[in-house]
Amino acid sequence: MPHPYVLLSAAVSLDGYLDDTGPERLLLSSPADFDRVDEVRASVDAILIGAGTVRADNPRLLVNSPERRAARTAAGLPEYPLKVTVSGSGDLDPAAQFWHTGGEKVLYTTDKGAERARALGLATDVVPLGADLDWRRLLTHLHDVRGVRRLMVEGGGLIHTQLLTQGLADELQLVLAPLFVGDSEAPRLFGPGGYQSGRLRLLETRRIEDVVLMRYEPTAPGTGPLPVAADHHWLALACELATQCPPSDTAFSVGAVVVAADGTELARGHSREGGDPVVHAEEAALAKTDPADPRLAGATVYSSLEPCARRASRPAPCARLILDAGVRRVVTAWREPDTFVAAADGSGVLEAGGVEVVVLPEHEERAKAPNRHLPH
Repeated sequence: MPHPYVLLSAAVSLDGYLDDTGPERLLLSSPADFDRVDEVRASVDAILIGAGTVRADNPRLLVNSPERRAARTAAGLPEYPLKVTVSGSGDLDPAAQFWHTGGEKVLYTTDKGAERARALGLATDVVPLGADLDWRRLLTHLHDVRGVRRLMVEGGGLIHTQLLTQGLADELQLVLAPLFVGDSEAPRLFGPGGYQSGRLRLLETRRIEDVVLMRYEPTAPGTGPLPVAADHHWLALACELATQCPPSDTAFSVGAVVVAADGTELARGHSREGGDPVVHAEEAALAKTDPADPRLAGATVYSSLEPCARRASRPAPCARLILDAGVRRVVTAWREPDTFVAAADGSGVLEAGGVEVVVLPEHEERAKAPNRHLPH
């Protein structure tokens, strides 16, 4: 199901701590960076923090700039983003500033937690998620029911850890402060967990007074039928590659990317690449890989259109090429219509060969865009 774009935001010391153990909150950001955070808050639909952060910091979680609030209002948005917190127990202080400042609030909790929260009279919309907290269900509810397209997550460390290890974070905005905490009892940003094995992609570095902002994007594909954030990033790239295809009235414009399990891009291609009038995107991409590369067995092929099951221009269709390469996971945006081949079912061929096929229909319109001129 569609989820919001999830942006994790945090500031840490040089030794990776979110705070010290003193009675007052340790200020890690600089004044200019606090203003940057305010700007990011103003740009999102919702801001989420965990119950531990509500208890420990008693934050108001506001957009402080009157100009930014006015700009939101002028754009037809609420003055403040939706404020979201998560608590399995539902045991939160009704007097906390979180509930009594800003605009709308929502608490996601368990069925038992919802009973406690309602008994406490918390000034919020209480949404039970079942017997346990389920991040995918929470994000789907935010997207489908609350209309949240961009979600800023400001902690704490447990929530950042859970979203990253479950592959649900689209971006990490990390500010590094020039100081050490050195207290093993202090809270750290990330705890132990099953993080992606490869390197994240660095999107930006920026000096802001005496701190440094680093923006990272996860790159590792998912491993089964449930998509992770990186699957959306790579499929978006495949759709972008489709726009580079020389136009044709007799074939689809398709883009494809082959990505190893650790997030390393192995190859990319698009239809009619290199002047070949009949080459397909997956074919072009796989031709650039080494057939003996052991990473192919754990790789994912991203294709803006379902790989073909039959073709007249070459002996082997793309579904067969993928099977022969040993790839066992394919992510696509769009099932092949009957424009050129009736009852095409590349996904069926792949699944019969043991390949996991994941369709992300939220990318379908982007995949169709360079093919609008074709009939049907």
